[in-house]
Amino acid sequence: MMPDVSHDVGPAPGSDLVPAPSAVGLLHHVELWVPDLARAERSWGWLLTELGAASFQSWEHGRSWRAGDVYVVLEQSPDLTGDVHERRRPGLNHLAFHVPGVRLDAVVEAAPRYGWALLFGDRHPFAGGPGHRAAHLEDADGFEVELVSS
Repeated sequence: MMPDVSHDVGPAPGSDLVPAPSAVGLLHHVELWVPDLARAERSWGWLLTELGAASFQSWEHGRSWRAGDVYVVLEQSPDLTGDVHERRRPGLNHLAFHVPGVRLDAVVEAAPRYGWALLFGDRHPFAGGPGHRAAHLEDADGFEVELVSS
């Protein structure tokens, strides 16, 4: 059972309250349903921590990490209907994160120890095109992240 924490914090319908102008339109959170929470926590927890996020919430079937006002949730829901994410089907293809340019190579080098595999290795680090330095990683459940060098 999830703790008494709402993922969709906002004004009640019909309320006179409105979000602060700085928050309108910005990403609030991303929730990924995963088939194996322990495996996802190892890979995603490591990556999100490397990118500057801190552990935020923990409950029986989920974990989250937060950076600023945005957080990422991993949940092993009993309503899950499959056991692998296919990024080439309609829906989420990948999440892209900023990573300081000096950290990109170190993160890519360590990633396999935490369940991540480099995608497009023959074009790395310019798989996104000339002048776009990034790494594309995939976890054991088929989720892809793009780490954009900033």
